[in-house]
Amino acid sequence: MPVLEELSSAARSVLAGLSDAVVTIGTDGRGSGLVIGTGKVLTNAHNLRDRTTLVTFADGRTEQGSVTGADEDGDLVVLDVDTGSATPAAWAEKVPEEGDVVFALSRGGHRSRITFGMVSAVDLAFDGPRGRQVHGGVEHTAPLVRGSSGGPLLDTEGRLVGVNTHRAGAGFYLARPADEALRARIAELAAARSIARRTLGVALAPAHVAARLRRAVGLPERDGLLVREVQPDGPAAAAGVEAGDLIVAVAGTPVRSIDDLHAALDGGGDSGIALGLIRGEAEREVVVEAVEG
Repeated sequence: MPVLEELSSAARSVLAGLSDAVVTIGTDGRGSGLVIGTGKVLTNAHNLRDRTTLVTFADGRTEQGSVTGADEDGDLVVLDVDTGSATPAAWAEKVPEEGDVVFALSRGGHRSRITFGMVSAVDLAFDGPRGRQVHGGVEHTAPLVRGSSGGPLLDTEGRLVGVNTHRAGAGFYLARPADEALRARIAELAAARSIARRTLGVALAPAHVAARLRRAVGLPERDGLLVREVQPDGPAAAAGVEAGDLIVAVAGTPVRSIDDLHAALDGGGDSGIALGLIRGEAEREVVVEAVEG
């Protein structure tokens, strides 16, 4: 069957061209990574346990890598490590589209694997490791075993179209698309410019939990986020925010979801952020000097 023969030929070609660029992350093979330049390896931030990690190359060579730049909310990290003679991956000229055939490479568990599938959906949003949404995700059907996150998603020419992140369930997998925004972000990380976003220093419960808890104690329902915990030395504590407060607005804009809050924090400039709170039934406003973290 010509089509299957062409697919097999493409798979062998992709594997041969990039076999030395895909690496194992961690002594336990908990993740995969990709050589993106001389001395630089890209992987998922959730594959790291600290600022250093063991990187194992296809020929069995091991090197200790250290973090050059990290974007924990975007689940990306670039490691500084001796990549030897490994050939960096090439970027694809276009972002993946629905229906594209793709290959996934990994070295999870210290074994090279190649699988193929199809892009099933694009422009999806999913939660990053710390709860912030990552937008523009690519869903595909190339199977990934444990330890494949951080490995490359490739087109039939072996060019990078995405960075695999995690399973989406029911046989689907998610990847960050290798678009201009991702390339720019990776370039920042490779240049030792880590990405930090503003935080309040609180743990929050979503709106539906807040509504249920307010009903349980006889308080009127309000849309908002319930403050479950306040970091003792954090910016919210300094502004007088307390556990049990309901955040209902940021800078005068209603807050109905954690994504609303993150968007307000990311776009709030350098000045303090006004939070509208409900404490019991009383409304109040505080100004929080959010910090990067």
